Amino acid sequence: MNVQFKKGVLELCVLILIADKDQYGYELAQNISDKIEVAEGTLYPLLRRLTKEGYLSTYLSESTEGPPRKYYSITEKGESYMKALIREWKQFSKAVDQFIKGVQRDE
Repeated sequence: MNVQFKKGVLELCVLILIADKDQYGYELAQNISDKIEVAEGTLYPLLRRLTKEGYLSTYLSESTEGPPRKYYSITEKGESYMKALIREWKQFSKAVDQFIKGVQRDE
């Protein structure tokens, strides 16, 4: 997938997945990679920024497989931000779809 596409939509995907269920970093990377190939090195700076901006909060939880894990959960501010991003994404993707349909008619 185009790198610029991924950069633009990764923040929204992270917020959606965490809104559905609190997740730790590696778990989140695996869930995103199921659909979009993404390097963990890209994900952690994004998680730090979203936490710093108040869209996510963190807590530690014991793990049966090693040291405690740092879980991310979405805040009320994050929920509002995610909903705004979803509205923008729908408008954007609808516009792009219209361009694509125009090209396909010409083919």
